[in-house]
Order: sequence, then structure tokens, then C-alpha cells
Amino acid sequence: MKKLIKIVFGIAALSFAVVSCDKAKDLAAFSNGNAVVLSGSAATVAPAPADSSKTAITFSWTSPKYAQDSSSYKFIIQIDSTGRNFSKASEITVTGKLNTSLTSKDLNTIALSYGFAFNVAYDMDVRVISSYGNNNERYFSNTIKVKYTPYKVPPKVALPASGKLFLVGSATQGGWNNPVPVPTQEFAQIDETTWAGVFNLVGGNQYLALPVNGDWSHKFAVADGSVPAAGGDFGYDLSTNFNGPATSGWYVITLYFQSGKYTVTPFTGVLPTNLYLVGSATAGGWNNPVPVPSQQFTQVNSSVFKITLPLTGGQEYLMLPVNGDWSHKYAVQDNTLPGLSAGGDFGYDLPKNFPGPAANGTYTITANFATGKFSVQ
Repeated sequence: MKKLIKIVFGIAALSFAVVSCDKAKDLAAFSNGNAVVLSGSAATVAPAPADSSKTAITFSWTSPKYAQDSSSYKFIIQIDSTGRNFSKASEITVTGKLNTSLTSKDLNTIALSYGFAFNVAYDMDVRVISSYGNNNERYFSNTIKVKYTPYKVPPKVALPASGKLFLVGSATQGGWNNPVPVPTQEFAQIDETTWAGVFNLVGGNQYLALPVNGDWSHKFAVADGSVPAAGGDFGYDLSTNFNGPATSGWYVITLYFQSGKYTVTPFTGVLPTNLYLVGSATAGGWNNPVPVPSQQFTQVNSSVFKITLPLTGGQEYLMLPVNGDWSHKYAVQDNTLPGLSAGGDFGYDLPKNFPGPAANGTYTITANFATGKFSVQ
């Protein structure tokens, strides 16, 4: 029996010695991949609406040469408006291919999502992020530019046939009385498909937008009460009132008919009850109070004031909310900006006078408090 036990231990010891002497194999080592090089089939794209379904551009890139089957390579194509460093990029994901094509409709949808105007050329940046299929080892390609001109498409929500828009409801100062008080509850048309207004809203209530003041036949509304007060989808003759903000205050309501979206944001400026023009560019000079009505603006709607008058070339002016009072003013941040005499940004109690036009003449000055911009024509 002792002999048998010795034999067993002997075999075990020999087996251990054999295993101990068997060198372990080296683990497989994979080399790093490479950042891809991106190119585009065109640097300028300006399709016609009739070509919406045709290929507008093809993006191609080199192989990253990852240590896995190429069918698993992952690529994210990012497209954004130039100058934003891809902070609001649209993304397209491709797996296992070294190129992708976009139709005119694809590119147009991306461009319009950035608020680009129709028939105006804009620069867009494009790059590719490559990685393994599990997102490991990400590399950024070079950035290329594409100049794109959006073509006109029908708005998602039909525009008001009247060309006007009015606010009515318990959230407004006029309540549900119809016709509504004007100009304070009339929207301003910002561009072909956008209306906006600055309104003093009563918290926790509702409203509608009417194309015809005094007429309940048609309205712009939302599909149901789940749409948040801050904005969402809206449409023509839908069944439910807009939810107003929970807190009373001044708000900017903007309806984007092109996308069928609306937004409600707090108004951070100061909306005047009246507006006056003073300065060396005017007939009254810097004398304050100014002569009225010749240097008093007319309020056109909830957020726009206009005045037409002769101006002396090469001079300056300010807008005053109270005639005869220098306490507050509407002005600009920097009056040396090129082209500012024709229009731009303005605000409350900013430090610099408006630069007037270079030549003598009769001009129309428009101040839009919903957009914070003025124009001189």
C-alpha cells in the first residue's frame, strides 16, 4: 500500500513539473488605428426643389485600419453651421462603409434646422468620428466645408391667410374678449414664415392665436393639453388651447410655421409704452423733451415701433421711453460696427448712441423688441 501511494505522488509531481515548464503564450497585441481623411464630392451645393430626391453630395473617407473586421467599423458623420465647433451638429451613423450620400432633401432639412433662410448660401462644417463597433478608440477626421443654399419648401403649418396674427385668452390682458385690444395683442411678422410678439401674460392660464381679430372661425392651437407651456408643436384648427406659463410676467411667444413649432421664453428687455427719437441726427437735436408728434414712434403691434422722419447725415441718435427724461434710453453696445447705421442689435441702457445714416434724407426706423433688432431704411 505504501508503495502504491509513492507511485501516485510520483506521477502527480511529474505532471506538475511538466505543466510548470510549459511557457504561457503571449496575449495578442493589436496596433492602434488611424484618424480617417474625409473628402466631399462637391464644395458648393445649391439644388433646385425638383431635385429633392437626387443625391446632392457624397462624403468619403479613408480606412481607420482597426484590428477587427472592417464590416464592424463605426463612423459618425457630423454636420454643423460653420463657427460652432460642432456644438449643435446633426449626426449620421454609418457602419462598415467608407462613404455615404445625402439627397438634396436630407441636406435641406439639416440646413433649415439651423434657421437658414431660403436661397441664401451658408457655410457648413463636416467631419467624421471613427471608432470600433463598441465606440472604443475614437478618432476625429479633418474638417471640410460645404457651402449650401437651402431651397424653399412649403411650411409645415399653413400661413395665416390674413398675413396677421392676434393673441386671445385668459392668459392675456384682454381675456377671452374678441376682438382683442390692438396693437398690444397683435404679433409681429418676423420673416415669411415666423410671427412673434412680446406679451404681458397672466400665469396659469391659456390662450389661442387668431388669424382674424374678432373672428372665432379659425385658430392656431395645439393637439392636446400635454404640450408644455415652454413650447412644442402647434397647428391649424387643432382642438386644444395653448398652456400659458405658470408665472405671470412678460414673455416672447414665437410661432415658426415652417417647422410647426412654437416657443415661449421670458422677455428680458424692457418694453416701452411710448418711444421717442432724440439726437443730432434729428431736427430737434439733443433738446429734450423732443417735438411731438414728429419725433414720436408709432406702435405697430405688440413688439414693433416705427417712425419716418428726415435725418441729418453723419450724426447720431437715441431712443427714449419717456419724453423729457434722460434716466433711461435704448442704444447700442458698440457704434463702430460696420453697417450698424442700417440696422442691428440694440438694447436697454446700452452705452453708445445709434450711428445715423451717412447721407441726409427721409428714413424709416423700425425697432423690434421681440428680436432686439432695429433697421433703418
